[in-house]
Amino acid sequence: MPETRYARTPDGAHIAYQVVGTGPPDIVYANSFMSHIEVSWEYPRAVSFYERMAAFSRLVLFDRRGTGLSDPIVDRFVIEDRSADLGAVIDDLELERPVLLGSSEGGMTCTHFAALNPERVAGLILFSTTVATLASDEAPWGWSREFFDSFLDSIGATWADRRGDGVVLVNPSLADDADARAWYARYFRLSASPSLVRTLLTGVVEADVRGLLPLVEVPTLVLHRSDETWLRVEGSRYVADHIPDAKLVELPGTDHYIWEQNAEAVVEEIEEFVTGVRRERPAQRSVKSVLFTDIVGSTAVAQALGDERWRRLLDRHEALVRRQVERFDGRFVKSTGDGVLITFDGPARAIRCALAIREAVRGLDLALRLGIHTGEVELRSDDVGGIAVHIGARVAALADTGEVLVSRTVVDLLVGSDFGFTDRGEHELKGVPGNWRLFAVEGH
Repeated sequence: MPETRYARTPDGAHIAYQVVGTGPPDIVYANSFMSHIEVSWEYPRAVSFYERMAAFSRLVLFDRRGTGLSDPIVDRFVIEDRSADLGAVIDDLELERPVLLGSSEGGMTCTHFAALNPERVAGLILFSTTVATLASDEAPWGWSREFFDSFLDSIGATWADRRGDGVVLVNPSLADDADARAWYARYFRLSASPSLVRTLLTGVVEADVRGLLPLVEVPTLVLHRSDETWLRVEGSRYVADHIPDAKLVELPGTDHYIWEQNAEAVVEEIEEFVTGVRRERPAQRSVKSVLFTDIVGSTAVAQALGDERWRRLLDRHEALVRRQVERFDGRFVKSTGDGVLITFDGPARAIRCALAIREAVRGLDLALRLGIHTGEVELRSDDVGGIAVHIGARVAALADTGEVLVSRTVVDLLVGSDFGFTDRGEHELKGVPGNWRLFAVEGH
């Protein structure tokens, strides 16, 4: 995480900001009405988005007044104030004509600043933006007054819900991701208190920058996920129609936050707009210990239980596995149907977690085979790939019932440890060149 600095607005407010990467070009990002620039670095998807943006630009992040690490507000907060926050950061860094990137309500701020200060802006990028929040004859895509009032009334309960169930309204793809929802719940709590949230939201619905759209003279890119329900795509279509020569790109997906679904495609559109080129990025790679689990006899068990009971059993199995993964600081990558894929920074934790998982699922009357390999993997957003992953899967497939089987690489890395291993001989791994010596973890 980069250091947090402070800019001062003309009326004396402190605005927290960070700088990621090196320019030019410079891109200043105005986030949604909730933000906390330091807490956002705890969320891998946000970090990945920041790093990809910083690969071709100097990216500036900031918290508006009333959120995160910036000064609080005690009264009304109008669009001119938010625009002043943005200008203060630009002035503090002495940026010459940066590109402005605004998502959600932050798009209002960027539009306001760009329309009134065209000489200070090189370009405008609006992602899932709003320019008029409440529905009207001219803006039928907006929220109804009933929905907005109901949302305001629910703020206290929503902010107290540590599970983050309400996050699904904003990012539907997270319905089955309890960890992500819980992070968002914490992110929102640390961004602003319930009373501040109500004040900020009231300011949002009072703002309307539709009249400024024809005044925007800088090149403009408008992005929106086509199936989003929080802010409908029709709003971005309206924006693109009313800003001269704006380009509209609709992307697949349902989520509102910029760093969620298809974030790589979002960054590619931004990069091409800002630099004029869309470059293929080399795959990110890292050495990880890969653990695969597989439920022994899963087909027969599923047939005996029936679909509904089998599904419930799988859910309980996954919940138990996730607890052990968290305990040993692993990363739950994905379910493989009747097993899971997990990664660790080192093989010792992978083995200890495998042994704990094996014991935990015995209470469900399930038996597992488990396989571990350490090697360089390709990081693919929320997934991993590469030959090391393939090897890990093949090792698991060769394990006996209840056995934790590991590759020779794992054994060599743990020389001198308290683990014991039994040589299981050399094996051919389908699709992998050569013969591989495998070992079973002893005892424990």
